[in-house]
Amino acid sequence: MDELLYDIRDGIGTITLNRPQARNALTFPMYERLKQIALTAGEDASLRAIVITGAGEKAFAAGTDISQFRAFKGPEDALAYEARMDEVLSALEHCPKPTIAAIAGACTGGGAAIAAVCDIRIAAANARFGFPIAKTLGNCLSMQNYGRLAALIGPARVIDLIYTARLVEAEEAKAIGLVSELLPDHAALQVRAAELARIVAGHAPLTLRATKEAMRRLREAARNVHGDDLVTMCFTSEDFRQGVENFLAKRPMQWQGR
Repeated sequence: MDELLYDIRDGIGTITLNRPQARNALTFPMYERLKQIALTAGEDASLRAIVITGAGEKAFAAGTDISQFRAFKGPEDALAYEARMDEVLSALEHCPKPTIAAIAGACTGGGAAIAAVCDIRIAAANARFGFPIAKTLGNCLSMQNYGRLAALIGPARVIDLIYTARLVEAEEAKAIGLVSELLPDHAALQVRAAELARIVAGHAPLTLRATKEAMRRLREAARNVHGDDLVTMCFTSEDFRQGVENFLAKRPMQWQGR
């Protein structure tokens, strides 16, 4: 599948989100392919680490391809979308292999959610992170994704990001724990990602697997809270319907709160 490339060399798997013309925005087939790679990674004993990155320098992934939301008709579509997203992110969390997100450019929405569930995140100096949904579509995150983000950067910062709809620049991302390393440019990022993957691949796999699973269990225990009503409220609103159309048409949005 050309929109998502997967290559394994010397025990290192590299997933490339490959829609640079669309800032690597993810289609539903791309999400599905990513999930399948994560679910089957444990079957390959020679695979020791996975790097996820975006094609080009402008974006890791600019979220979900917005045009797909035009097909939404009711609550069942919204809940099915969030369930699908959670399946993808849960597959990455459960993947027994270490995952490294190598991030350049925009890392927003669904792209930021993918990066957030990777074990290690490193970024180029041009990286920008955020969930600008309060000024684009007027939707919300699932309770699971709110929980994932809160575990990573804390509830106060989650509120700040969502309320302001701002994108966090690379230096701030490192300061608040979104990424662990900054590299000067895209080329240096790719070199460091490969180097870091080799380092991780050389360490005791059971130690890494146990640590990853322990962290996953701790996060999961903190987010077992119902939130379907919040997803339904936002995704079935007139604001969301108009937000999708205005986003695609590049028109400003006048929010109505209904």
